[in-house]
Amino acid sequence: MADAGLNYREIITRAICGKGKKFSQTAHSVSPTHKPSSILGCWVINHKFRTHYNKDIVVVEGTYDINIWYSYSNNTKTEVVSETVSYRDEIPLTIKDKNVISDRLDVYAHELQEPNSLEANISPNGNKVVVQVEREFLVELVGETKVKVSVDEDGVLEEDWDEDLDEAFEDLDSEFLVGEVEE
Repeated sequence: MADAGLNYREIITRAICGKGKKFSQTAHSVSPTHKPSSILGCWVINHKFRTHYNKDIVVVEGTYDINIWYSYSNNTKTEVVSETVSYRDEIPLTIKDKNVISDRLDVYAHELQEPNSLEANISPNGNKVVVQVEREFLVELVGETKVKVSVDEDGVLEEDWDEDLDEAFEDLDSEFLVGEVEE
């Protein structure tokens, strides 16, 4: 049985209507100018990406630069090789609101783990460097949906809050922070 002072309202609002998360590891093969003797360092920079939504999947497409510092000529010289690589991750929405009421959907992607070099090794033939890169995204789909809220017309009035706050402040010790500090 419904309370006489309790009503329901339907509110149309923009809210997160879908979520997904994906962790990826990718092996990239980079070709240095010289045959490497050893790998001295590897890092990933200049990450750029864009997203779009396609039938319960968010597609993240991006690029980043892989920089490898290596030695060659029997470890007597060094050089840095840089190569831009691209990737495509398809992230399924594991949570999806079926009550979306608009076709206008916005996709937001958050990097939980920026592309990062895990390992760089000289390939078995010795001419290339194989780099393991990890990355992780959280994607959110935002759209219009309908929310039902209860409204209690006999609820708390603003004056009631004021009285409660006045009573709470009466019990405070006004000298608490005013006194001098003894050394």
